[in-house]
Amino acid sequence: MTAEPQSHAASEPKAAAPNGVSTRPVPMWLLVLTLLLLFAGMVWFDQRSGWFDPKVYGPFASLADVERFQPRARGGANLALGKQKFEMTCALCHGPDGAGKPGQAPPLAGADWVNAEGPNRIIHIVLYGLTGPIEVSGQRYTFSAGMTPFGSVLSDEDIAAILSYIRQAWGNKAGPVTPEQVQKVRAQVGNRTQPFTPEELLRLPVAVP
Repeated sequence: MTAEPQSHAASEPKAAAPNGVSTRPVPMWLLVLTLLLLFAGMVWFDQRSGWFDPKVYGPFASLADVERFQPRARGGANLALGKQKFEMTCALCHGPDGAGKPGQAPPLAGADWVNAEGPNRIIHIVLYGLTGPIEVSGQRYTFSAGMTPFGSVLSDEDIAAILSYIRQAWGNKAGPVTPEQVQKVRAQVGNRTQPFTPEELLRLPVAVP
């Protein structure tokens, strides 16, 4: 009598697990704990991230809403408008950081002229221009071209916004400028065609009379 041949599957040895790899199943409690931690993290994130909270993502209903939420200095000056106008008309020479440029314009950041108690002198400068060497915060500057007058191209509101921005930007801490102050200086000086010199300006009071 001959023995029945063994099946091929029964004769093959079981494949060994790779070195260092455990074949034991993951404990159920570890899976449950992982899911609970993920759920707790989602709840925490949902409560603190804002997601689509209307306070964060609510659209503006009108242009008036946009303007209402723009940053304003003391006295109601529109600093956003002042920054925009400054970058369009002044930053080319004074720099967007107010640091000034050699041969073109003195610095505005930390400047004593800008941080004066009143804005009378710098209103004169923007309206009628400036010529001649000028001393700013103890340093003397000479510019051959001087400063261009902007009284004929900018409104009282624009000049007030620009000067308010300058007196609040780059660490400056001076007060705002109002359109009424600009209008008053314009009316006092009249149709002057010559730019002011620093010596003339220093004889003026710092506050708008």
